[in-house]
Amino acid sequence: MRILITGICGFAGSVIARGLMEHLPDLQITGIDSLIRKGSEINLEPLRALGMDIRVGDIRCRKDLEQLPGVDWVIDCAANPSVLAGVDGSTSAEELLEHNLGGTIQLLEYCRRHGAGFLLLSTSRVYSIPPLENLEVEIVDQAFQPRTTFCPPALSKQGLTEAFSSDPPISLYGSSKRCSELLALEYGSTFGFPVRINRCGVLAGSGQFGKADQGIFSFWIHSWARRRALKYIGFDGMGHQVRDCLHPRDIVPLLIKQIKDPAREVAPIYNVSGGIDSAMSLAQLSNWCRERLGDTVVFSDSRPRPFDIPWMVLDSSACMLAWGWKPQTLVGEILEEIAKAAEASHGWLDLVS
Repeated sequence: MRILITGICGFAGSVIARGLMEHLPDLQITGIDSLIRKGSEINLEPLRALGMDIRVGDIRCRKDLEQLPGVDWVIDCAANPSVLAGVDGSTSAEELLEHNLGGTIQLLEYCRRHGAGFLLLSTSRVYSIPPLENLEVEIVDQAFQPRTTFCPPALSKQGLTEAFSSDPPISLYGSSKRCSELLALEYGSTFGFPVRINRCGVLAGSGQFGKADQGIFSFWIHSWARRRALKYIGFDGMGHQVRDCLHPRDIVPLLIKQIKDPAREVAPIYNVSGGIDSAMSLAQLSNWCRERLGDTVVFSDSRPRPFDIPWMVLDSSACMLAWGWKPQTLVGEILEEIAKAAEASHGWLDLVS
């Protein structure tokens, strides 16, 4: 079995690559990464030392992909993952679309040429912002909780299902990923190769290049450990916003099942997340940090932030029914793993920011 992993030197890509190699010892892994993301370069040689063929290249460039060997599957972990991309000044809207959508188009052309299957790591941010903004919530134990009547199939007590609206606005980032999803399905149908789309919640774990607008769990714990300035932003300025989290190593068993059973007649898109059991607010995360790492001050800013929503938890029940998948790493284990990494790597935030 030959697999190409894009963004292989990133957090998700590197963890998934190691996990696949551990479970499939005869696997041949080729990886490609542009190393644009700060910190990704530290994964390059350790992955090569495991026997992986890692190329430094850009998936937006057809010539870079043409130099890669043919494979049986592509696992696409490459993306600009920030919901603020295109509007925060660090990158333009055009650059965001070139990275996330343009890169997907080149990968789909690669799959067409080689007859490879395509596994896309997508995002919870493909879901429509207005109904999430207008969700009736109450504060329970320092966290927002939906108060509105649940309306299956779009919203269950376990979170958003795949039936929830993906109508715009969903942010420029969310649109780039939703367009990638649609193109992947069209290419797979037109050219006859299997496509699976896994919509992930917030990924978290040690080694993550955490920033406030993406790897929030890692960013918060590393910043707390270093006593760097932290701030609750938006809504009531009290940190009541809720997100779920998932360790990317828990995605590996699902990917293996999807690779080994490409003809299974199930839906092509699934939520893949830690779900309600892993969900917590920033205020609750602060309480955990305070007990584990000692006290610090968190400032408050009630001004809204673009594309922010009070509550985002994904229901992965459909994935459980179709693939027998569920997350294995408890949220407490994820937080402890990050805390130990923060204590061991004092300069981590300087390296990746």
